[in-house]
Amino acid sequence: MKKTYFLLLLLMSSVLFSCKETQNKEENIAANNSEERALETRTIWSKEKAEEWYSKQPWLVGANFNPSTAINQLEMWQEETFDSETIDKELGWAEDIGMNTMRVYLHDLLHKNDPEGLYKRMDEFLKIADKHRMKTLFVLFDSCWDPFPEAGEQRAPKPHVHNSGWVQSPGQQVLQDSSQYDRLEKYVKETIGEFRNDDRILGWDVWNEPDNMTGPSYEDVEIPNKVELVLPLLKDAFGWARAANPTQPLTSGVWIGDWSDPEKMEPMHKMQLEQSDIITFHNYDSPEDFEKKIKDLQRYGKPILCTEYMARPNGSTFQGFLPIAKEYNVGMYNWGFVDGKTQTKYPWDSWTKTYTSEPEVWFHEVFRNNGEPYDEEETELIKELSAEVNTP
Repeated sequence: MKKTYFLLLLLMSSVLFSCKETQNKEENIAANNSEERALETRTIWSKEKAEEWYSKQPWLVGANFNPSTAINQLEMWQEETFDSETIDKELGWAEDIGMNTMRVYLHDLLHKNDPEGLYKRMDEFLKIADKHRMKTLFVLFDSCWDPFPEAGEQRAPKPHVHNSGWVQSPGQQVLQDSSQYDRLEKYVKETIGEFRNDDRILGWDVWNEPDNMTGPSYEDVEIPNKVELVLPLLKDAFGWARAANPTQPLTSGVWIGDWSDPEKMEPMHKMQLEQSDIITFHNYDSPEDFEKKIKDLQRYGKPILCTEYMARPNGSTFQGFLPIAKEYNVGMYNWGFVDGKTQTKYPWDSWTKTYTSEPEVWFHEVFRNNGEPYDEEETELIKELSAEVNTP
C-alpha cells in the first residue's frame, strides 16, 4: 500500500511539474511576443505622451558638453584620450551653477571600431553625470564642420580658430556610399538598444543640423547634393532609432528657416519636426527672434528644448534668453562650457578673419579652464533661475 501511495504521489508531482513547466514556457513565449510587438509598434510620441514625460523633468538648463581636453567627439570618447578626471571636474562646475543636463555628441566611427569600449565609456560618463545630478541628451549624427573624420589620434587645434577639429558623422565618403548604411543602422539600433531603458539618459538627438553646408569653413570640399543624401537617411535613422524601442524621446532640431507656416517649410525641417517625439531647435539671434521661434513651434503641442544658443556678440546671451525660456518652460542648452581645445570662445568668422589673441568678448564658453567663470553675472543668473527646480 505504501509503495502504491508513493508512486501515486510521484506521478502527481510529475504532472504538476509538467504543467508548471508548460505554463512557464507559455508565459515566456507570451512575454517575448509582447516585447516583439512593442518593438514593432514604437511610434512617434503623441502630444499627451510627450507632455507626460516632460512633466516629470525639472526645468532643463545645461550646455553642449565636450571636455576641454578634447578637440572633438572622437578625442572625447576614444579609449586613449577618454578623460574621466576632467569630465568629473567640469561637470562639477556645471552642478555648482545649477545646470542639470548636458548635450553630448557621439560618432559612428566610435561604434565601428570599438562598440563595447564605447558602451563602457558611455556608462562611465553617465555615472559621473548622474553623480552630479545631470541627465544626458546624446547626439548620434552631425553634419557640421570637417567632412573627413578619421579615427585615431586627432590633430592639434589650429591657433585662434573656432572648432578647428570638429568632425561630421557620418563623413562625406560614407554618406556617398550606401553600402555602408547597414553599418550606420547597426550603430543606431545597437547604441540606443544598449541604453533604451536607462533613466540617466534624457533623450536621443538623432542628427544635429542635418542640412548644414558648413559655410566658409569647408564649403570648398562639401558635395552639392549633401542635403539630398541626408534627407532620406535621416528619416531612416529615425526609423532605426524607434526600432530600438527607447523609453527616452527622439528628436532632431531645426536651426534655420521660417517655421511659422508648415506649408512653406523646407522638406527637411518639416520632416524633422514631424518625426520628433519632442521639439528641439537652435537660435543664436536676438531675444525677440528667440521668443518668436518658440511661438512658431508651440503649434506642435509638444515640449520644446532649445539645444543650441548663446553667442554673445550676436545678442544671444544668458541674460536675454534664459528668463524667456523659463517663462515658456523651454529647456536650454548653450553651446560650449569650458574653454579648451575646441576654441569656441573665438567667433565663427575666425575661419576667414585672422585672430592673434582671444577676442575681447568671448563668443561661446562659460568657464576658463581653471574653473573661473568668464562672467560671474552669467553664472549667478543661471544659479538663481535654476535654484527652485534643483532643490533636493
